[in-house]
Amino acid sequence: MAFSGTDRNPSRFDLAVIGAGVVGLGHALAAVRQGLKVVVIERDLRANGASIRNFGFITVSGQPRGEVWRLARRSRDIWAEVAPRAGIPVEHEGLVLTLRRPESVAVAEAFLATEMGEDCELLGSSGLKSRFPQIAADDTLGALVSPHELRVDSALALPQLADWLAREHAVTFRMAETALNVDPPVIATSRGEVLADRVIVCPNDDFSTLFPDQIAAYGLKRCRLSMLRLASPGLRWPAGVMSDLGLVRYRGYSDLSPAAALARRLEAEQPRALANGVHLIAVQNSDGTLVVGDSHHYDDLPLPFAPAEAEALILEEFERATGLAPPPVVARWTGVYPVSKQRDFLVDKPSPHVRLVIVSSGTGASTGFGLGEATIAELCGS
Repeated sequence: MAFSGTDRNPSRFDLAVIGAGVVGLGHALAAVRQGLKVVVIERDLRANGASIRNFGFITVSGQPRGEVWRLARRSRDIWAEVAPRAGIPVEHEGLVLTLRRPESVAVAEAFLATEMGEDCELLGSSGLKSRFPQIAADDTLGALVSPHELRVDSALALPQLADWLAREHAVTFRMAETALNVDPPVIATSRGEVLADRVIVCPNDDFSTLFPDQIAAYGLKRCRLSMLRLASPGLRWPAGVMSDLGLVRYRGYSDLSPAAALARRLEAEQPRALANGVHLIAVQNSDGTLVVGDSHHYDDLPLPFAPAEAEALILEEFERATGLAPPPVVARWTGVYPVSKQRDFLVDKPSPHVRLVIVSSGTGASTGFGLGEATIAELCGS
């Protein structure tokens, strides 16, 4: 893809961002809003990693209580503001989390009693069938409904966002160029030098090219997830859909005291799903196809071979949660992102004018814009 802002001008920039994934672009966006002259350096021809291999689901409800939840709220607002300006369609809004067990209802009720439940609601079985008949399985007890989420098509939204930053905000993109050493104002790359007063490094799961010692200190691992695209079910999806498996995975729910009883029941009833890290998210594209996932397998370097069992479990949960037979699979893929048991993201300071930023919880699309604002404000003293 050719960006209208691309050049090889060696002139000096206020800020260089290493990495053109959603976290890097979130920092570039925050920087241009501060009036900074920005260059983005990306080793691939285009964003090709975790940022485009996900749901494009900007998730607020369920994010860990406190700072991460607030970052998600702020990121959602920025997405809502920027998407129409950049020509990025919002495919649908909101979340319907279907509940099949009394323990799940108890978790939803506890969630609604917190500040995170603002503007959310709990529907009973009849209310769910009345408002969302597309996804009302016979055994569903109800649903937790949130209005906060947005859904974009990541594979399209990322290049559209980059093109808009180049066209409207004069961000320079240097693609297929690897940053090899960062020592402001000099950044040595595979194609020469770039001059920038400050640098943000957003390496995703590249733990070895830049600042490997700093990254190693955090003990990060990698998570491989399995994703599916299903043919159109012949109806329009009302919102993003999740199931009660998500209540023991997303810490905004799982940290609540009633989640312990739900976890025990799920361990007895769906042990293979939990062993494969399966929970359900299903979202819809403008052409009607569904993006459905996912599973989670952890290692220092996960093998690229996704187990067929995980795919079968995802489709099984789709049918249980929605009452719909899964449409045919038309595409499948895997993604890899960094993970940490101790933190949802890290912002390290290798030097006074450099920040190393890694989202270590798979929430880059949901929190990256808010995190970019906070990091730029701290780095630039604004």
